[in-house]
Amino acid sequence: MDLIEARARFQELREQDGPVSATELDRIWAALDTVRPEDILGEWKGGEFATGHPLNGMLEKAGWYGKTFTSVHDVKPLMCRDEKGELYSNRELGKGEASLWTVEFRGEITATMVYDGQPVFDHFKRVDDTTLMGIMNSKGVPAEGPFYYFFLERVSGDPHGSPRADEDS
Repeated sequence: MDLIEARARFQELREQDGPVSATELDRIWAALDTVRPEDILGEWKGGEFATGHPLNGMLEKAGWYGKTFTSVHDVKPLMCRDEKGELYSNRELGKGEASLWTVEFRGEITATMVYDGQPVFDHFKRVDDTTLMGIMNSKGVPAEGPFYYFFLERVSGDPHGSPRADEDS
């Protein structure tokens, strides 16, 4: 699968109602470009792929909105909406907040969010200038998974959202 096919299939699966194959998501992941932590700073709205992972639906119940990468050392991984609709960082659910690192995952070095209070890693790859694909990995999960697959869309108006000069979307 080349990058163009991966982007198109990613969009189809995002909009798909019903189960999504983790194997197909892995094929898409393999075709995407890695990303540097500095390139993903800003505010992102999130969503998940329904792969049957035990976490599917849990973040929605918690009011999960997305993630905010203020700097590489200041990450709010679980931005949620309260009963009034206001955004807040759910530090209790996340057992603290997080930071961004470059970590090797599946033989590639890419931006990875490391939680402060639990052995959980969110690895990211670039779908396009405004979209990231994420795979959540944690201590004790075998190399073949099961992993939690999700996506992030850059919030419009985010000052970090200007496309990179060397990026061809």
